[in-house]
Amino acid sequence: MSLDLLYREVILDHYKNPRNRGELESPTIKFDGHNPLCGDVVTLHLKTDGEKITDVKFQGDGCSISQASISMMTEKIKGLATSEVKELIENFRAMMKGEEDSEIDMGELEVLQGVKQFPARIKCALLGWDTLKQSLAKLDE
Repeated sequence: MSLDLLYREVILDHYKNPRNRGELESPTIKFDGHNPLCGDVVTLHLKTDGEKITDVKFQGDGCSISQASISMMTEKIKGLATSEVKELIENFRAMMKGEEDSEIDMGELEVLQGVKQFPARIKCALLGWDTLKQSLAKLDE
């Protein structure tokens, strides 16, 4: 099986069987994100204990790349300290721009590297991450 085919299978699996889809009862923060270029939307529900993300869910609608990226993101951030999540966000953004040079293990998220070959789709992959960044900034206020 080619690497490209494997990447497509992982993305399609997360799109068809999204992880952490739904709502949280009494989230610490609930934040909406929208990609006006294509119409993709996400609502991110985060629960924190002040130091780390204890639970995360999302609701959304959009293309396979945006929804798969959000699904993978929720799996990666659950249980991480907010400081680690902020670093992960910046590393993911750099990866999408082809500038990744971090020691952070991106795990399954690396399958999204192929998106950078299609500049118009980078915003799709970043939708959940940008929403997460804005959510964490709101928590810091």
